[in-house]
Amino acid sequence: MVSGTEEMRACQISEPHTLPFHRRSKEDYLPLKQYCGDGAHDNQQVKLLANHFPVKYNPQTIIRHYDVEIQQEVQSKNGPLAKTLKSDLHRIWEELFSHAFDKFPLSKTAYDGERNLFGAIELPTGSFKLVLEDSTGTSYQESKTTFKVIIRHVADLKLCKLQDYLHGQVLKIPRDILQGLDIVMKENPARNMISMGRRFYQKATTPEDYLGHGITLSKGFQHSLKPTSQGLALCLDYSVLPFRKRMPVIDFLKENICQYVIKSFGSYRKEVVAALRGLKVRVIHRQTTRKSTIMGLSEKDARQITFDYQNPDGQGPSKQVFLLNYFKEKYSIDIVHKHLPCLDLGRKTYVPMELCILVEGQKYPSYSLDKKAAQRLKKESLVPPYARKNFISDMVQSRTGPCGGDVSQNFGIEVDTDMTMVSGHVIEPPVLKLGTLNGNSSKTIVRKDKYQWSLAHKLLAEGSSIERWAVLDFTAGEQFDKLNFDQFITNLWDACSELGIHIKDNPLHVPAQMQVFHDVYKLRELIKNVVDKACTGGDVQNLQILVCVLPWSGNGYKILKWICETEIGEIGLVTQCCLSYEVNRAKHPYFTNLALKINAKLGGSNFELFDCLPGFGKGDHVMLVGADVNHPAPGNATSPSIAAVVGSMNWPAANRYIVRLRPQAHRLEKILNFGKMCLELVENYASVNGVEPKKIVVFRDGVSESQSDMVLKEELGDLKSEFHKAFYFPTITLVVAQKRHHTRLFPDGEGGNVLPGTVVDRDIVQPSKSDFYLCSHYGSIGTSKPTHYQLLYDQNGFTLDSMQRLIYYSCFTFARCNKPVSLAPPVYYADLVAYRGRMYEEALVEVLLPVSDAASSSSESTSSSSSAALLDENSYKLHVDVKNVMFFI
Repeated sequence: MVSGTEEMRACQISEPHTLPFHRRSKEDYLPLKQYCGDGAHDNQQVKLLANHFPVKYNPQTIIRHYDVEIQQEVQSKNGPLAKTLKSDLHRIWEELFSHAFDKFPLSKTAYDGERNLFGAIELPTGSFKLVLEDSTGTSYQESKTTFKVIIRHVADLKLCKLQDYLHGQVLKIPRDILQGLDIVMKENPARNMISMGRRFYQKATTPEDYLGHGITLSKGFQHSLKPTSQGLALCLDYSVLPFRKRMPVIDFLKENICQYVIKSFGSYRKEVVAALRGLKVRVIHRQTTRKSTIMGLSEKDARQITFDYQNPDGQGPSKQVFLLNYFKEKYSIDIVHKHLPCLDLGRKTYVPMELCILVEGQKYPSYSLDKKAAQRLKKESLVPPYARKNFISDMVQSRTGPCGGDVSQNFGIEVDTDMTMVSGHVIEPPVLKLGTLNGNSSKTIVRKDKYQWSLAHKLLAEGSSIERWAVLDFTAGEQFDKLNFDQFITNLWDACSELGIHIKDNPLHVPAQMQVFHDVYKLRELIKNVVDKACTGGDVQNLQILVCVLPWSGNGYKILKWICETEIGEIGLVTQCCLSYEVNRAKHPYFTNLALKINAKLGGSNFELFDCLPGFGKGDHVMLVGADVNHPAPGNATSPSIAAVVGSMNWPAANRYIVRLRPQAHRLEKILNFGKMCLELVENYASVNGVEPKKIVVFRDGVSESQSDMVLKEELGDLKSEFHKAFYFPTITLVVAQKRHHTRLFPDGEGGNVLPGTVVDRDIVQPSKSDFYLCSHYGSIGTSKPTHYQLLYDQNGFTLDSMQRLIYYSCFTFARCNKPVSLAPPVYYADLVAYRGRMYEEALVEVLLPVSDAASSSSESTSSSSSAALLDENSYKLHVDVKNVMFFI
């Protein structure tokens, strides 16, 4: 029988160092086959439930895939064909199905709302014409619009190919088949619930869900089909979002505008326009499903508006008609609020407010919620495990959920409504190394009640020495929450001293105004003056750290970091920010956490493992690498993505990291120059330790399953190419970490969270791949979410067991807290650094653009010169005095 290690080595393709890199073969990148853990450690075995629901299907089934193109026909004199609005597509399909239900049976088709149509039976192809009346739903004139629907056959999806993949007969995932099945499973909720991207939410809400101001919470789910080692499974998870409540427009205004009085509308016009613009409404004076967007308000009151009206038969000249008379004669409606302006719904269409209601399904931005509503959303999002499990089970059995209706059944799909029972194991926590008052190292045992370790009467593994530091106090001009400076220094000094951090108790204290904090030029000058003042007498050494105390958080934070940390900012200084209202009220644990961050930033070592990381020896010289890419916020079409790579510098502790970050093309996930960035880290490791790392373990974050090939072939290929050019040949392991998945684990028969160290590496994992789920943190609030790790490439002879323990143990070395974190520290740090790079980009925007333009820069295009500056690596280049310390903690 082949051992786990031997099997791993048998699976991998190792390339001799004498071969030129361009001769590597495709086999070098084959994913390693799955194997069981070696079982060398007596881990606690546990039974768990996973939110994976087994899916049965007939392998002989064929699903027909069609391409759909919808065009709006326009007379030649009016120009080219008009583009069909996305909101009209479903309405067109409903019309097609209702008029040709024999050819397009609704229960045997699934449509993604854009270009993809799937049929359980063969559907007709060709061109079809549809005539819809009143395409706007609000026009005064009787109008008809003709649409042409073109259907083309794309492929027949044979489910036997999916069966072959699940049985390990082929290695390539049949993504076209999974896409088709996924759309089939989304069809029923798409018809019966609120669709929001890949998520679905209930239309009906309860009074308890109402947040006020026309906002309500709606509970829902996201789901996907996953190929697993036990077969195809439906993975479904709970979600909640704030939405606009379906309500009359006038009622909405009463709730949203303080002291709003209809009779005094003129005094509130500006506020009304701001509250309504961009919202979607439906008219109630006629039968229509059409949604219209509010563009603004009419200049005139409803009683003053007139328009040209043409008889439906087209006979006779048009005539001027008062809007109020039109609604009276056409719909027998007397408009009550005649003195109010009408809603401008575009295309010269004006409708009285009282005839419009806000439609459901309009997402309300979470960041705009007031404090009370935001707390309510957080509470509903972080539901305990038993509540989450019950909701998931209810949605799987719901008639509006993915298994309801008859669409999936007509495609031959049957879903088991019971969660998957899986076997897992719990890894014992490691023994940690901390310092003692007598200067020796001590073994520290992790408490199993909350998986924390006590710092009482313990010192950090290595405390830093702080001789030169300053406090920049931005609360000097504030009436409230002024910093209690003496108390702050005493509390921070006590916390640092107890942890073995040597810090002087007489820092330079510089009062400042918050107006300076938001002005890049004044702030830079202020910090330069502080640095000059700190270097008094014959002391020419640099200031070690600048502590900035703020009365409130604001945009100045990112400007401060950009000034102090980048080469272009010209300062080169580690900073630590805190809020005065927290500092003045904080207890001892707050200052302990502050001390942990300061120590890590200044080169100290907080927590170390007593023994070496699993899989390696102390003399191995191993570097852990983390890589991530931060992308711009949704709606931003111009800003660059930020790539970050971090590497550990101190083996065997492996808890001090340095970073490299660079901008790259907008939303590009592939890390450009990944090899060069890693080579810089290797060179720094060699300068610190006198030897290059012999082994490298790379953790890649933020990529989807479909991008694994890109990471394996392109990023790893670039890495190995740069190493070979430098005649450097370490052994490499590549692991992908994923937090953006929907798998949840629940203890069988218990109401709490799974224990830290819980691992699942069978049943719900991918077929023919080496992957596992690991929950490494203690979940005190909400439902713990495991991280999914996939081993893509390995030259270091890992078993699943040793890799699981390496990741879990490393989570205890995260610098900011005395408990394990949910993600391997290399990728956790890479995520922090990539986000810091995003701050630099946002600070650059404010520097490069006028103040009036900066606020809108995230969604509007910038000038070509500004765009070039945002992509210039020099704008993000770290200052020499901070680039080799953990300034980002």
